[in-house]
Amino acid sequence: MYQDKTLTCRDCGEEFVFSANEQEFYASKGFENEPARCPSCRAAKKQQRSGRGSDRRPREMFKTTCAKCGREAEVPFRPSSDRPVYCKECFQDSKSRW
Repeated sequence: MYQDKTLTCRDCGEEFVFSANEQEFYASKGFENEPARCPSCRAAKKQQRSGRGSDRRPREMFKTTCAKCGREAEVPFRPSSDRPVYCKECFQDSKSRW
């Protein structure tokens, strides 16, 4: 049903093969568009989106008090008063019980 297609990457201009297996996978996921980037440019774009790029600013940390042990903790989100916040150790401890 599917046949390999040669496509051109919109970022680097190189040709790449959109294999029959990849086309079948895309169809099974409901994707309607063919890939616009070659595998290496897709990987670079994904890495850039995930924040591993050199232009990423450091994550803002917020100081709070652990609701379980009372020690000071730093968390990567602004704590609100309606939910408990735990230090890393207490959070890991409670997570292991789930």
